[in-house]
Amino acid sequence: MSPEVPRPVIRVVDLGLRQYGPVHALQHATVQGVRKGTVSQVLYLVEHTPTITLGRRADPAHILASPETLQRMGIVTCQIERGGDVTYHGPGQLVAYPILPLRAYGLGPSDYMHLLEGCVIGALADLGVAATRRTGLIGVWVGDAKICALGVRILRGVSLHGLALNVDPDMAPWQTIVPCGIHDGRVTSLRQVLGQVPAMATVQDKLVQQLGQALRADMLPVTDVERWIEATMAAAATP
Repeated sequence: MSPEVPRPVIRVVDLGLRQYGPVHALQHATVQGVRKGTVSQVLYLVEHTPTITLGRRADPAHILASPETLQRMGIVTCQIERGGDVTYHGPGQLVAYPILPLRAYGLGPSDYMHLLEGCVIGALADLGVAATRRTGLIGVWVGDAKICALGVRILRGVSLHGLALNVDPDMAPWQTIVPCGIHDGRVTSLRQVLGQVPAMATVQDKLVQQLGQALRADMLPVTDVERWIEATMAAAATP
């Protein structure tokens, strides 16, 4: 009998509410560490302060509001290297960034995106919400409204960026963009679908469980988040 292969361990780091820029830098530092073998693979969970991100193929015209209006609303913009178009992030939205060596899981880009969508659909089902994919589009929908946006980048086999699930955000900022470049697309949230909102921690737990099952991995929470960040940034800076 061949020896049992140990399950991979994915650390789960709840970053709370943070600005986009420092978390973006943390993702890149983590990717470097995972590639060098000095940092464990990890799932970052975060809520961002109000931010519009533009992916590699984003059309700047899909930001509908003027810079002055965005400034008044407290929204910053960031050009980043993920796939996809224009997306909004803000408090009340669960953002998940899995930093994973995809080759170790036998996953290519399309397989990985399909897996992430499936995990979101499973987590929503656990919360009593029937969600689906849409042919030819990336993301997760409830009816004709998008509840979760996805956009990733893979650097030498390691994933970064991820998904953004609308739990209970202020929906007004979506009026300032063409979400994901879909002109006739509506956006929704768990609060709008359910009429009430589960605790963010509950939604996090459901998503973490789904990812662990899909990847056949043990999901291990990190308790000292600031120490993790410090160690990860230091490891990336070491040649």
